[in-house]
Order: sequence, then structure tokens, then C-alpha cells
Amino acid sequence: MKGPSARRRAFLRAPSFVTVPYLVIRHELRLLASLWLWAARRTHGIQGGAAAFGYARGQGAMMFGLGFVCVIESVMMSVLLRDWPTAHHVVLVLDVYTVLVVVGLHAASVVRPHVLDAGGGTLRIRRAVHVDVRIPLKRIASVRRELRTTHERAQGELDLAVGSQTSVTIGLAEPVTHVTFLGRRREVRVVRCHADDPGALVRAVDRAREGYAVP
Repeated sequence: MKGPSARRRAFLRAPSFVTVPYLVIRHELRLLASLWLWAARRTHGIQGGAAAFGYARGQGAMMFGLGFVCVIESVMMSVLLRDWPTAHHVVLVLDVYTVLVVVGLHAASVVRPHVLDAGGGTLRIRRAVHVDVRIPLKRIASVRRELRTTHERAQGELDLAVGSQTSVTIGLAEPVTHVTFLGRRREVRVVRCHADDPGALVRAVDRAREGYAVP
């Protein structure tokens, strides 16, 4: 009889028409959970003496602007489709859900900050519910402030831009594995991310690598 690990391997080998809907549903549920955490003023994945470093400030205006445009579009479609009740109801549901997703994406960025766990020896770099990379501190070769507004895709590099920019560059002595939204695995040696206070993040990582407690 197949054990749990065998069943899991069989599931991962299943056709994309099975795995992709599962990943999409999981993504949507995480967005909804992020909305609840945001409303409750709580954060995700911060335990013990871990320190959190936000990155959502740079995208707040853009995300709320996008949400406002979606609301205006919903009102206009409601007026245009007022004589077709069925189409009106379908489009209204889709429009409301689109606004919910936009707000959920921002909420996920707020409640899922970067996390430095000096005691556990890990740096967790995140972007909303899409990316969650755990980097052992012992694998970090360098960390520095570096403002970039353009990024070209390159082998072994992971760029997590917020508001079209990254402000911290982390070089690794050994690669770490990044799992994409659709489950593909990539080995990366350079991680670029954004932080609201990049200097504080760089200093905290340097102190943690030197064996000091992060304030």
C-alpha cells in the first residue's frame, strides 16, 4: 500500500489540469487569510525574537489607485448592463472579486514582511503570498543597500521588485531553492528585494551574521 510520501509524489506528477487549479485555489485562500490578518492587525510567520521588515509602503498608493479604478469600472459596467440582469449580476460578482483580490494583494504584502530570525539563523524574504524564500544566514556572503529600478532576468538571480524597484541585494556563497508560483524550482545565488528601511535590514542582517542579537 502506498504511504503518504508516495501519494504526495504521485500528486506532484499529476497533469497540470489538476495541480494548477490547486495552486490557484491555495493562492486565493491565502489572500483571503491575509485580509483577515490585516483587519486584525496581525502578521504572519513572526515568532519569538524574530524581527520584521516591511516592504509594502512603496506600493500602497499604486495598489489603492488600481483598486479605485476597478471600483469605477464596476460602476460603469453596472450602468451599461442595467437592462441585462443576468450579465449584470455575473459581471458585478467578477468586478467585486477583482477589487477584493487587489486589496488582498496589498494586505498580503503588509502582513507578510521579511523576517530575520537571528536565533534560528535564517532570513526569510517574502513578497505577498507569491514568494517565500528562506536563506540560512551562514550562506550569505554579502548584503548591501543597492537601489535598482530596472531588472533583467538572469540565471541564478531572483528580483522581487516592489513599485518597480529593489533596494537590498543579497549575495549567497551557496545557492538556495526558490519555488515559483506554479511549483517550479530554481537555484538562486543573488536575491534582490525591497524594504521600507533598507539600511535597517542590512544592519540587522550584518549583526545577526556576526552573532549579535537583533534589536
